[in-house]
Amino acid sequence: MHSFGYRANALLTFAITILALICAIASFTDSFNHPTPLAQVKVLNINWFHKQPNGNDEVSMTLNISADLQSLFTWNTKQVFVFLAAEYETKKNALNQISLWDGIIQSKEHAKFWTHTSNKYRFIDQGSNLRGKEFNLTMHWHVMPKTGKMLADKIVIPGYRLPEEYR
Repeated sequence: MHSFGYRANALLTFAITILALICAIASFTDSFNHPTPLAQVKVLNINWFHKQPNGNDEVSMTLNISADLQSLFTWNTKQVFVFLAAEYETKKNALNQISLWDGIIQSKEHAKFWTHTSNKYRFIDQGSNLRGKEFNLTMHWHVMPKTGKMLADKIVIPGYRLPEEYR
């Protein structure tokens, strides 16, 4: 006869195998979800735009951010990390990204939102590269599932320009 240890080991191995199979199926079902998120961002005001004593440009702006990210949520979604970044080019770098605002959405009910805010994080460029600079605002999101791989995507909102002169 098998001892208690052998039986416990067999039961535990069987349970873990079934759990792994269920996790694989849950992850696979997410591949059938084709989300259609919407985002809109408006720059309402440039609060200030100045050169810091160390020579870096700094910008503060008031933003209206609205988004409908409900389609990102499935039964396997734990939470969604969302952030808004300013993206622009300089002579030194083909892509500069500066995070302006972020949030964590933990339920589908909170995935449709509107906020009126100033940039949460400082919009600073090393040097005097921001005067008259064109930039895009990009809404990025990372879907964190309960099981399986994390998914990321973005919506680019082009057509913004900073002032030519400091304010």
